[in-house]
Amino acid sequence: MKKVLSTIALYALPFMALAGGPQLTNVEDFFQSIGRIIEVLLPIVVALALLFFFWGLAKYILAAGDEEKKKEGKNIMIWGIVALFVMVAVWGLVEFIGEALDVNIGDDLSNVPGVPGLP
Repeated sequence: MKKVLSTIALYALPFMALAGGPQLTNVEDFFQSIGRIIEVLLPIVVALALLFFFWGLAKYILAAGDEEKKKEGKNIMIWGIVALFVMVAVWGLVEFIGEALDVNIGDDLSNVPGVPGLP
C-alpha cells in the first residue's frame, strides 16, 4: 500500500508544483518555460560532471599503490570526460542549428520557417 501511495505522490508532484506557477496559455509559452528550466539546469549538470571528473582524479592520485583503486579512479575520470563532451557537443549543436536557421536566443519566432496556413 505504501508503494502505491508513494508512486501516486511521485507522479502527482509535478502537477502540484506547477499549480501555483504561471499559467501556460499556449504551446509557445510551454516551450519557453521548458527552455528556462533547461537554462537553469544545464550549468548545474555541467558542474556536476566536472566535479565527477575531479573526484575520479582525486581517487586516482590518492590510490598510490593500489592498482584496483587507480583503475576505479581512471574509469570515473573517463566517464566524467565523456559526460562533459556529450553535454558541450549537444550545446554546440543546438547553437549551430540555431545559427543555421537564423534563430537566436531572445529573438521572436516570426522568422522561423513554418507550415503555410497554420498560425
